Amino acid sequence: MENMAQADAATGMGKQYSLAKILGIWALAAIPMGILSWVVFPAVSPDAGSNPLAAGVTRIALLTVGLIWLFVLSMIIVRQEEGDLRWATVKRRLRLNAPRDPKTGETRRRLWLWVIPLLIAIAVYEIALKPYVDDLWVSVFPFFAEPSGYSMAGVLASQEILNRLVGAWWFFALYAVNAVFNTILGEEFLFRGVLLPKMEGVFGRWSWVANGVLHGFYHFHQPWGILASVISGVFLYAFPSWRFRSTWLGIIVHSAQSVYFSFLILGIVLGLA
Repeated sequence: MENMAQADAATGMGKQYSLAKILGIWALAAIPMGILSWVVFPAVSPDAGSNPLAAGVTRIALLTVGLIWLFVLSMIIVRQEEGDLRWATVKRRLRLNAPRDPKTGETRRRLWLWVIPLLIAIAVYEIALKPYVDDLWVSVFPFFAEPSGYSMAGVLASQEILNRLVGAWWFFALYAVNAVFNTILGEEFLFRGVLLPKMEGVFGRWSWVANGVLHGFYHFHQPWGILASVISGVFLYAFPSWRFRSTWLGIIVHSAQSVYFSFLILGIVLGLA
Protein backbone atom coordinates (compact mmCIF):
# COMPACT_ATOMS: atom_id res chain seq x y z
CA MET A 1 0.00 0.00 0.00
CA GLU A 2 3.04 2.30 -0.17
CA ASN A 3 1.99 3.75 -3.52
CA MET A 4 -1.50 4.36 -2.17
CA ALA A 5 -0.03 6.18 0.82
CA GLN A 6 1.97 8.36 -1.56
CA ALA A 7 -1.16 9.07 -3.58
CA ASP A 8 -2.98 10.03 -0.37
CA ALA A 9 -0.18 12.38 0.62
CA ALA A 10 -0.26 13.99 -2.81
CA THR A 11 -3.95 14.76 -2.43
CA GLY A 12 -3.60 16.17 1.07
CA MET A 13 -4.74 13.09 3.01
CA GLY A 14 -1.59 12.71 5.10
CA LYS A 15 -2.85 14.36 8.31
CA GLN A 16 -5.09 11.94 10.17
CA TYR A 17 -7.84 12.39 12.75
CA SER A 18 -7.52 11.44 16.40
CA LEU A 19 -9.97 8.93 17.89
CA ALA A 20 -11.65 11.76 19.80
CA LYS A 21 -12.25 13.72 16.59
CA ILE A 22 -13.58 10.66 14.77
CA LEU A 23 -16.06 9.94 17.55
CA GLY A 24 -16.93 13.63 17.84
CA ILE A 25 -17.89 13.84 14.15
CA TRP A 26 -19.81 10.58 14.50
CA ALA A 27 -21.75 12.00 17.45
CA LEU A 28 -22.55 15.19 15.53
CA ALA A 29 -24.15 12.97 12.88
CA ALA A 30 -25.84 10.34 15.06
CA ILE A 31 -27.27 12.41 17.91
CA PRO A 32 -29.38 14.82 15.80
CA MET A 33 -30.81 11.89 13.84
CA GLY A 34 -31.67 10.14 17.10
CA ILE A 35 -33.36 13.25 18.49
CA LEU A 36 -35.42 13.69 15.33
CA SER A 37 -36.51 10.04 15.44
CA TRP A 38 -37.15 9.49 19.14
CA VAL A 39 -38.01 12.95 20.46
CA VAL A 40 -39.35 15.15 17.65
CA PHE A 41 -41.25 12.48 15.71
CA PRO A 42 -43.34 11.21 18.68
CA ALA A 43 -44.02 14.81 19.70
CA VAL A 44 -45.41 15.85 16.30
CA SER A 45 -47.05 12.51 15.43
CA PRO A 46 -48.77 11.30 18.61
CA ASP A 47 -51.43 9.51 16.50
CA ALA A 48 -48.92 7.62 14.31
CA GLY A 49 -50.77 4.34 14.72
CA SER A 50 -54.14 5.74 13.62
CA ASN A 51 -52.83 7.85 10.71
CA PRO A 52 -49.96 5.86 9.18
CA LEU A 53 -49.64 7.95 5.99
CA ALA A 54 -49.24 11.22 7.87
CA ALA A 55 -46.82 9.54 10.26
CA GLY A 56 -44.78 8.09 7.41
CA VAL A 57 -44.56 11.40 5.58
CA THR A 58 -43.61 13.20 8.79
CA ARG A 59 -40.91 10.68 9.57
CA ILE A 60 -39.41 10.91 6.06
CA ALA A 61 -39.44 14.71 6.28
CA LEU A 62 -37.75 14.76 9.69
CA LEU A 63 -35.05 12.28 8.69
CA THR A 64 -34.48 14.29 5.52
CA VAL A 65 -33.75 17.32 7.70
CA GLY A 66 -31.22 15.21 9.61
CA LEU A 67 -29.59 13.99 6.40
CA ILE A 68 -29.32 17.53 5.07
CA TRP A 69 -27.52 18.36 8.33
CA LEU A 70 -24.99 15.61 7.52
CA PHE A 71 -24.25 17.33 4.22
CA VAL A 72 -23.93 20.72 5.90
CA LEU A 73 -21.63 19.17 8.52
CA SER A 74 -19.45 17.69 5.78
CA MET A 75 -19.16 21.06 4.06
CA ILE A 76 -18.34 22.81 7.35
CA ILE A 77 -15.53 20.33 7.97
CA VAL A 78 -14.14 20.68 4.44
CA ARG A 79 -14.29 24.48 4.70
CA GLN A 80 -12.47 24.46 8.03
CA GLU A 81 -9.78 22.06 6.83
CA GLU A 82 -9.26 23.30 3.28
CA GLY A 83 -10.19 26.97 3.43
CA ASP A 84 -12.76 26.96 0.61
CA LEU A 85 -15.58 24.97 -0.95
CA ARG A 86 -14.60 25.09 -4.59
CA TRP A 87 -15.54 21.96 -6.52
CA ALA A 88 -11.90 21.01 -7.06
CA THR A 89 -11.32 21.21 -3.30
CA VAL A 90 -14.42 19.23 -2.36
CA LYS A 91 -13.69 16.62 -5.03
CA ARG A 92 -10.12 16.09 -3.79
CA ARG A 93 -10.94 16.10 -0.08
CA LEU A 94 -13.91 13.73 -0.37
CA ARG A 95 -12.12 11.43 -2.86
CA LEU A 96 -14.70 12.02 -5.57
CA ASN A 97 -12.29 10.62 -8.13
CA ALA A 98 -12.11 7.55 -10.34
CA PRO A 99 -11.02 4.37 -8.54
CA ARG A 100 -7.29 4.06 -7.94
CA ASP A 101 -5.26 0.94 -8.56
CA PRO A 102 -4.25 -0.41 -5.11
CA LYS A 103 -0.78 -1.33 -6.45
CA THR A 104 0.13 1.87 -8.26
CA GLY A 105 -2.16 4.51 -6.77
CA GLU A 106 -3.11 5.62 -10.29
CA THR A 107 -6.72 6.06 -11.42
CA ARG A 108 -7.88 3.29 -13.78
CA ARG A 109 -11.13 3.32 -15.76
CA ARG A 110 -11.32 -0.46 -15.83
CA LEU A 111 -11.69 -0.47 -12.06
CA TRP A 112 -15.22 0.86 -12.53
CA LEU A 113 -16.10 -2.72 -13.53
CA TRP A 114 -16.01 -3.57 -9.82
CA VAL A 115 -19.34 -1.78 -9.60
CA ILE A 116 -21.03 -4.75 -11.31
CA PRO A 117 -20.26 -7.46 -8.71
CA LEU A 118 -20.79 -4.94 -5.91
CA LEU A 119 -24.28 -4.11 -7.17
CA ILE A 120 -25.08 -7.81 -7.48
CA ALA A 121 -23.81 -8.34 -3.93
CA ILE A 122 -25.93 -5.54 -2.45
CA ALA A 123 -29.03 -6.81 -4.29
CA VAL A 124 -28.52 -10.36 -2.98
CA TYR A 125 -27.82 -9.08 0.50
CA GLU A 126 -30.82 -6.76 0.67
CA ILE A 127 -33.28 -9.29 -0.79
CA ALA A 128 -32.05 -12.65 0.50
CA LEU A 129 -30.01 -12.02 3.64
CA LYS A 130 -30.96 -8.73 5.30
CA PRO A 131 -34.39 -9.93 6.54
CA TYR A 132 -32.72 -12.79 8.41
CA VAL A 133 -30.05 -10.48 9.81
CA ASP A 134 -32.74 -8.08 11.05
CA ASP A 135 -34.70 -10.94 12.64
CA LEU A 136 -31.57 -12.24 14.37
CA TRP A 137 -30.67 -8.79 15.70
CA VAL A 138 -34.14 -8.13 17.08
CA SER A 139 -34.37 -11.63 18.58
CA VAL A 140 -31.19 -10.93 20.55
CA PHE A 141 -32.17 -7.35 21.39
CA PRO A 142 -36.00 -7.31 21.38
CA PHE A 143 -36.08 -3.76 22.78
CA PHE A 144 -34.68 -2.64 19.39
CA ALA A 145 -37.78 -3.88 17.54
CA GLU A 146 -39.42 -1.40 15.18
CA PRO A 147 -42.27 0.44 16.97
CA SER A 148 -45.71 0.83 15.45
CA GLY A 149 -45.93 3.85 13.19
CA TYR A 150 -42.26 3.80 12.21
CA SER A 151 -42.44 1.40 9.27
CA MET A 152 -42.81 2.74 5.73
CA ALA A 153 -43.32 -0.83 4.55
CA GLY A 154 -46.44 -0.97 6.70
CA VAL A 155 -47.69 2.28 5.20
CA LEU A 156 -47.24 1.06 1.64
CA ALA A 157 -48.86 -2.29 2.44
CA SER A 158 -52.26 -0.60 2.66
CA GLN A 159 -54.16 -0.53 -0.62
CA GLU A 160 -56.23 2.39 0.66
CA ILE A 161 -53.07 4.44 1.19
CA LEU A 162 -51.66 3.38 -2.17
CA ASN A 163 -54.83 4.67 -3.82
CA ARG A 164 -54.45 8.01 -2.02
CA LEU A 165 -50.89 8.36 -3.30
CA VAL A 166 -51.86 8.12 -6.97
CA GLY A 167 -50.86 11.43 -8.52
CA ALA A 168 -49.11 12.56 -5.32
CA TRP A 169 -45.98 13.91 -6.98
CA TRP A 170 -45.11 15.75 -3.78
CA PHE A 171 -44.58 12.34 -2.18
CA PHE A 172 -42.21 11.26 -4.94
CA ALA A 173 -40.35 14.57 -4.64
CA LEU A 174 -40.03 14.18 -0.87
CA TYR A 175 -38.60 10.70 -1.25
CA ALA A 176 -36.22 11.82 -4.02
CA VAL A 177 -34.78 14.57 -1.81
CA ASN A 178 -34.46 12.11 1.06
CA ALA A 179 -32.69 9.60 -1.17
CA VAL A 180 -30.18 12.10 -2.56
CA PHE A 181 -29.17 13.25 0.92
CA ASN A 182 -29.27 9.71 2.31
CA THR A 183 -27.04 7.76 -0.03
CA ILE A 184 -25.03 10.54 -1.66
CA LEU A 185 -24.75 13.99 -0.11
CA GLY A 186 -25.41 12.96 3.48
CA GLU A 187 -24.20 9.60 4.74
CA GLU A 188 -21.69 8.82 2.00
CA PHE A 189 -20.13 12.29 1.88
CA LEU A 190 -19.67 12.23 5.65
CA PHE A 191 -18.69 8.62 6.34
CA ARG A 192 -16.78 7.65 3.19
CA GLY A 193 -15.76 11.15 2.11
CA VAL A 194 -14.91 13.04 5.29
CA LEU A 195 -14.16 10.28 7.81
CA LEU A 196 -12.76 7.25 5.96
CA PRO A 197 -9.67 8.96 4.48
CA LYS A 198 -8.75 10.29 7.93
CA MET A 199 -9.18 7.12 10.02
CA GLU A 200 -6.05 5.15 9.14
CA GLY A 201 -3.99 7.05 11.70
CA VAL A 202 -6.04 5.36 14.45
CA PHE A 203 -7.22 2.11 12.86
CA GLY A 204 -4.52 1.42 10.27
CA ARG A 205 -5.40 -1.04 7.54
CA TRP A 206 -8.65 -1.85 9.33
CA SER A 207 -10.00 1.68 9.03
CA TRP A 208 -12.69 0.45 6.61
CA VAL A 209 -13.99 -1.96 9.27
CA ALA A 210 -14.15 0.80 11.89
CA ASN A 211 -15.82 3.10 9.38
CA GLY A 212 -18.51 0.57 8.54
CA VAL A 213 -19.15 -0.15 12.22
CA LEU A 214 -19.50 3.56 12.99
CA HIS A 215 -21.86 3.91 10.06
CA GLY A 216 -23.95 1.00 11.32
CA PHE A 217 -24.25 2.31 14.88
CA TYR A 218 -25.01 5.80 13.63
CA HIS A 219 -28.39 4.26 12.73
CA PHE A 220 -29.73 4.28 16.27
CA HIS A 221 -32.55 6.40 14.82
CA GLN A 222 -33.69 3.00 13.46
CA PRO A 223 -31.93 0.51 15.77
CA TRP A 224 -33.78 -2.53 14.42
CA GLY A 225 -31.45 -2.37 11.40
CA ILE A 226 -28.11 -1.65 13.09
CA LEU A 227 -26.53 -5.08 12.52
CA ALA A 228 -27.59 -5.15 8.87
CA SER A 229 -26.22 -1.63 8.43
CA VAL A 230 -22.91 -2.64 10.00
CA ILE A 231 -22.52 -5.57 7.59
CA SER A 232 -23.37 -3.58 4.47
CA GLY A 233 -21.41 -0.58 5.72
CA VAL A 234 -18.25 -2.60 6.32
CA PHE A 235 -18.17 -4.87 3.30
CA LEU A 236 -20.17 -3.12 0.58
CA TYR A 237 -19.66 0.61 1.19
CA ALA A 238 -16.50 1.19 3.22
CA PHE A 239 -14.26 -1.59 1.89
CA PRO A 240 -14.49 -0.74 -1.84
CA SER A 241 -14.23 2.98 -1.07
CA TRP A 242 -11.08 2.31 1.00
CA ARG A 243 -9.56 -0.30 -1.30
CA PHE A 244 -9.85 1.85 -4.43
CA ARG A 245 -9.59 5.26 -2.71
CA SER A 246 -12.84 6.43 -4.32
CA THR A 247 -15.98 7.53 -2.48
CA TRP A 248 -17.94 7.00 -5.70
CA LEU A 249 -17.92 3.23 -5.18
CA GLY A 250 -19.66 3.53 -1.83
CA ILE A 251 -22.08 6.08 -3.27
CA ILE A 252 -23.03 3.91 -6.24
CA VAL A 253 -23.56 0.74 -4.21
CA HIS A 254 -25.40 2.51 -1.40
CA SER A 255 -27.62 4.32 -3.93
CA ALA A 256 -28.85 1.06 -5.45
CA GLN A 257 -31.57 0.90 -2.79
CA SER A 258 -32.55 4.51 -3.49
CA VAL A 259 -32.93 3.80 -7.21
CA TYR A 260 -35.03 0.71 -6.50
CA PHE A 261 -37.40 2.51 -4.13
CA SER A 262 -37.59 5.53 -6.42
CA PHE A 263 -38.98 3.34 -9.19
CA LEU A 264 -41.31 1.65 -6.68
CA ILE A 265 -42.71 4.98 -5.48
CA LEU A 266 -42.91 6.29 -9.04
CA GLY A 267 -45.07 3.29 -9.89
CA ILE A 268 -47.30 4.04 -6.91
CA VAL A 269 -47.70 7.70 -7.92
CA LEU A 270 -48.50 6.65 -11.49
CA GLY A 271 -51.18 4.27 -10.21
CA LEU A 272 -49.38 1.10 -11.26
CA ALA A 273 -49.29 -0.50 -7.80
